[in-house]
Amino acid sequence: MTQPHDLHEAARAPHDETRQRILMCAPDDFDVRYVINPWMEHQIGRTTPSLAREQWRNLRALVAQSAEVEQVTPAAGLPDMVFTANAGFVLGAIAVVSRFRAEQRRPEEPLFRAFFEAQGYDVALWPEPIPFEGAGDALIDRGADVVWCGYGMRSAAEAPAALERIIGRRVIGLRLVDPRFYHLDTCFCPLARGWLMYYPPAFDDASRAAIETIVPRAKRVEIDEADAMRFACNAVDLDTCVAMNDASPQLQKRLRDAGFAPALAPLSEFMKAGGAAKCLTLKLSER
Repeated sequence: MTQPHDLHEAARAPHDETRQRILMCAPDDFDVRYVINPWMEHQIGRTTPSLAREQWRNLRALVAQSAEVEQVTPAAGLPDMVFTANAGFVLGAIAVVSRFRAEQRRPEEPLFRAFFEAQGYDVALWPEPIPFEGAGDALIDRGADVVWCGYGMRSAAEAPAALERIIGRRVIGLRLVDPRFYHLDTCFCPLARGWLMYYPPAFDDASRAAIETIVPRAKRVEIDEADAMRFACNAVDLDTCVAMNDASPQLQKRLRDAGFAPALAPLSEFMKAGGAAKCLTLKLSER
């Protein structure tokens, strides 16, 4: 079992940044070749590679306006490696490499571990038998000093406590109950200044109560099912800019009224695999 890291060490980033740093992976070998979430059903072999590349480049350009973008080299035979949010979880100098539940994605683990080690991160040991899918399920709140960790679909119920022991920061577990929203980042998006955009029906009663305890009502942006199915919560928060696949005019207005600038980057090809803007990015640092 990993020993807790010193809080001061956790606050020490390996680089001196003035902007967020975000990791992406080019969709060189992206496709739907198996089914490990409901979105992949009936989508095997139905992606258009040229359109996927165009959509990914558009998202990368949008993110690069507000953040430093780094890239990890894609590997042949790993079509989901493009979804770098699942590479691991990063807090300061600590990187926790994911332990994938799906066998198809486990070959990604040593590649992402090698990336973090080459970047100088303190790569924490993770308890071997506990599934944990990185920043797909572990999200840093941008108002309170907590980390939210989804469980019940991909990450195990033991994952929040294991993560808390490693990073030395309070971790609040949120139980996911809708298979369509199999990762926390598909239905829950912490925003700057302590705001939160989320889809309440994706969580059980106790998890909704935990959210309401931490996030003030005035800063909770609750979305409806139609926007949830657009993966509106699977967005990249870039301080004021919020990069997202799609959102209704009503949700866009709600975000603008809260001081954010929604920026749409259609990602239809990646939606076939159950991912959108947030899934295609991993925050290596916050500003």
